[in-house]
Amino acid sequence: MAGSRSVVVAALIANGAIAVLKFFGFLLTGSPSMLSETYHSVSDTGNQVFLLVGIRYSNREASRAHPFGYGKAQFFYSFLVSVLLFGIAGWESLKHGYEAVMHPAHGGERADVILAGVNFTDLVPVDPFWINVTVLVGAIAFESYAFAKARAELNQQMETYGWSGIREAFSKTSDVTTLTAFTEDTIALSGAGIALVGISLARYLDMPVFDAVASLAIGALLMGFAVALAWENKRLILGESLPADVEATLRSAIAEHEGVVHIDGFRTVYVGPENVLVTADVSFDGGAETTDIDEDITQIESKLRDIDDRVRIVYIEPEV
Repeated sequence: MAGSRSVVVAALIANGAIAVLKFFGFLLTGSPSMLSETYHSVSDTGNQVFLLVGIRYSNREASRAHPFGYGKAQFFYSFLVSVLLFGIAGWESLKHGYEAVMHPAHGGERADVILAGVNFTDLVPVDPFWINVTVLVGAIAFESYAFAKARAELNQQMETYGWSGIREAFSKTSDVTTLTAFTEDTIALSGAGIALVGISLARYLDMPVFDAVASLAIGALLMGFAVALAWENKRLILGESLPADVEATLRSAIAEHEGVVHIDGFRTVYVGPENVLVTADVSFDGGAETTDIDEDITQIESKLRDIDDRVRIVYIEPEV
């Protein structure tokens, strides 16, 4: 959990600084892709706040109304982030890019940006192109830092649980906070790279449409990743079990315990990030004493937690 929090804080700092830089670049140049990237970074900054709220809320103690705790709050807030990523950053970027494609600037000229009666483009003492390049290179540097933090945390989980790569981790991890931060940082790096290519082509080919197309591409990228992220959060909100191979290992540990005759029922479900509930109906040897069965159940519970540290709550229902 501490790793997830540090990943989100790193992303929050990076995205906040980048949002200011990109908006400053847009004010001075009127670039469509810079405005799309501004929407993107502002959305990401707000999303990190939601993720931190989710982490804080999920740490509340279990209550009568929520006997298994509030861990699923992280799933909800991560799902909310995916909706905002799609609806605000993605849609606004796509819409602005479309408008720029349909109504391009003439002759490669920069667009005037006027706010509160001030023409910001007239205040620029240098070539606007180099302002955008500097802002985007700075954005890539900030995002690389946040991406490295998120990737290190995800790599640690992959090593711990034996996942083969990012794709498997994406489909199996329950740490949706780290997953969301990693996804956002990946999109942010890609978006900054696309914007850099777009403004460069627009400049050197004297075709502003490339800047607008970059904005469209950023919007499509954001919306695509948002849908994928929402889908992954849905499986956990609905109550996903542990992977089949992990369940098989846990079942074997119970079946091989001395005195166990048969496993009549076995279920697992995530009740929070890295927090799994396990229930099992277990038939014990009919000649066993009640005290012996109680001791067997205690040993089984301990054994399951030792096998997988995500197992936090275990209920064994004995059948004789």
